Amino acid sequence: MKLSIVIPCYNELRTIRRIVDAVRTARPRDREIIIVDDCSRDGTRDLLRAEIAPLVDRVLFHEVNQGKGAALRTGFAAATGDVIVIQDADLEYDPQDYALLLGPIESGKADVVFGSRFQGGGPHRVVYFWHFVGNQFLTLLSNMFTNLNLTDMETCYKAMKRSVVSQIVIEENRFGFEPEITAKIAKIPDIVVYEVGISYYGRTYKEGKKIGWRDGFRALYAILKYNLFR
Repeated sequence: MKLSIVIPCYNELRTIRRIVDAVRTARPRDREIIIVDDCSRDGTRDLLRAEIAPLVDRVLFHEVNQGKGAALRTGFAAATGDVIVIQDADLEYDPQDYALLLGPIESGKADVVFGSRFQGGGPHRVVYFWHFVGNQFLTLLSNMFTNLNLTDMETCYKAMKRSVVSQIVIEENRFGFEPEITAKIAKIPDIVVYEVGISYYGRTYKEGKKIGWRDGFRALYAILKYNLFR
């Protein structure tokens, strides 16, 4: 089983090399690494071209900043693996958890696996209380429409069979991607979704965290849009 790891990247000069090194040392070995740079302005693009491109399978560049959802759309189109995993370019998620994500798929039990930051016994950095509250509210609302019982809908870590991804057209360009893809996964007939606990090394805004309250409102809009009107 070949794994495609799609890394959307925007202004991650301080972390992109370290996350690529971490991904390259994680199992499985049969995998491809695809980075999509979303028009970074901090020198990330130069680093990708000069040092990182030889270490990965593909580096794709957006000439205009479009958002995480758009970067993933580009990465999904380029992926050739049997399973696709989303990996943020920061250091919040640990590639050593790929084995946990892939377990239910490799055993034939699941088509999609969400990595929950709120389950399991791995390390979990304590950061923003109101982010947690917002996440739980959005997850609850999403669950009410999808009839899934996820604990972390907004998680980056989603492992999906390519056959699932091929049935989904991503419309959201920014952080509305998470509720959109969850809604569309839930609508696929006979889909089997699992959730596993993962570790989480959250970062602060000073350390480069980008998501804000406006993204929360967009996520709310996306939950309603893609569950009720798509």
